Amino acid sequence: MRTDQSLASLRSTHSAPVVFGAGAAIGVLGGMIGLGGAEFRLPLLIGLFGFAALSAVILNKAMSLVVVLIALPARLAAVPAADVAARWPVVVNLLAGSLLGAWAGAAWAVRMGSSALYKVLAALMVLMAAALVLTHTTTVDPLAMPLWAQVPCGVVAGFGIGVVAAIMGVAGGELLIPTIALLFGEDVKTAGSLSLLVSLPTMLVAFARYSRDGSFAVLGANRRFTITMATGSIVGAVLGGLLLGVFPDAVLIPVLTVILLVSAVKLARHD
Repeated sequence: MRTDQSLASLRSTHSAPVVFGAGAAIGVLGGMIGLGGAEFRLPLLIGLFGFAALSAVILNKAMSLVVVLIALPARLAAVPAADVAARWPVVVNLLAGSLLGAWAGAAWAVRMGSSALYKVLAALMVLMAAALVLTHTTTVDPLAMPLWAQVPCGVVAGFGIGVVAAIMGVAGGELLIPTIALLFGEDVKTAGSLSLLVSLPTMLVAFARYSRDGSFAVLGANRRFTITMATGSIVGAVLGGLLLGVFPDAVLIPVLTVILLVSAVKLARHD
């Protein structure tokens, strides 16, 4: 068990308006591309608010969970429940891998040294940047696999996504939505709803693993900070959703990609 006391004792000293504003800004960025923005929140927690890597991951995971819980009813209302229920095999297929991946990813994160974790996070930020570009600049055509190949591919993809989501503290929609479209041929709107049904239990499993380690105490030490930033993220996501389409992808996606890549460089160099 990791017993780094700095993780439990570290508290943010920033004022509530600053924390709320930062969360709102992240929410707007994510909302404008139909995501929660957790991939942008993580480097902010480290760079601006000064949290150590593992503390930032756990705080990011807590906020991502709150955002998903709020978004789930609204998202399910946008897609008929019958349509979502009819696609339960997709959710089960991905969960078969993502639950194991989330547990493994969280276990690896708490065992990694800080230096190694910063570098892993930097590499995953580059992965997120690549996924952002691919999903918003190219058309995802279904692979039309036979069932005997589709099921194991779904489990493997789910495992990888679960690992990434646990280590970064994100919901994983950035990777789940294109995976669902690619492997199972679902449209983006339906894939978004299905991704939330996969994300929620996957995040809960990661939380269960993190809760076994002393580093989980950072949530108790920063409860007000977490609630304030999560609230800002939700408000920002709603505003970002209203701005959806105002900025063309040809402008927005390169800007967000640069933000992710710059963040990756800073994380890789973080001491």
